[in-house]
Amino acid sequence: MKKSMAFAVLTALTTFSLAHADDAATQGSTNRAQQLVTTVCAACHGADGNSTAPDKPKLAGQGAEYITKQLMDFKAGKRVNPIMQGIVASANLTPEDMKDLGQYFHSQVPKPGAAKDKDLAMAGEKIFKGGDPATGVPACQSCHGPTGAGIPVEFPRLASQHAEYIYTQLNNFRLGQRANDGGHMMRTIAARMTDKEMKSVAAYISGLQ
Repeated sequence: MKKSMAFAVLTALTTFSLAHADDAATQGSTNRAQQLVTTVCAACHGADGNSTAPDKPKLAGQGAEYITKQLMDFKAGKRVNPIMQGIVASANLTPEDMKDLGQYFHSQVPKPGAAKDKDLAMAGEKIFKGGDPATGVPACQSCHGPTGAGIPVEFPRLASQHAEYIYTQLNNFRLGQRANDGGHMMRTIAARMTDKEMKSVAAYISGLQ
């Protein structure tokens, strides 16, 4: 009986210690992420990930895994952007830092956007929801969801993203200047889109909630 009680007490103490260690590690990761956001990320993306600069993406609510992958791609040179590559290098981000930043921005609340050009957005809605069968452009919602919320791990959140940023990324895919899409998926799609289609889709996405 005494051995059983001693074992139970030891088990409880061990469980408590492990839980406490996990909490401490989580808090440490959160603190590190907040420090990095304040010193490295906030100037362009905002402290809460709601960038106000049209050429800088909103990160609030974005999939944690997607953010981590983009940071890793910048560091590895798989995604080319002199500013981001320089920041990732100068900040000396570790894989753990990148994961922590992904979790941090994912936990932030995205602020709703609004389409500036309603007519352009209406044209973009047709492509977003139904694609363009004539040119083989698939519906954007088939991968990014009807509300632009994305599919965690696989496809990023688009809702309320700056129209200017969306258009730039589509154009970069079309020109092959961005090439870190799995299976050439976005490069293939963007190559079939006209400039006007890209701008209309971007306008519609900016107003999605």
